Amino acid sequence: MIVLRKKQNYTKNITQTINKKVMSNTSNSSSGLGLGTVLFLIFMVLKLTNYIDWSWWWVTSPLWIPIAIIGIVGIIALIIAVLLK
Repeated sequence: MIVLRKKQNYTKNITQTINKKVMSNTSNSSSGLGLGTVLFLIFMVLKLTNYIDWSWWWVTSPLWIPIAIIGIVGIIALIIAVLLK
């Protein structure tokens, strides 16, 4: 009887822990459009309506510039980590 109660308590504790972890992994942030996406859409509309005469590289720059910055920072961090070893 005591073993059965311990198993029930153990199962209950595991269930509570799993529920807490699942609830903590859910975020309350919205998945709306980011600033880069909004700027890209604005630039694209302006380009397609001939209000701006930019290269497509600059029209798409709100999408690829953040990725390039992250890549550059990553390379610099990698170089620093190798030099400090």
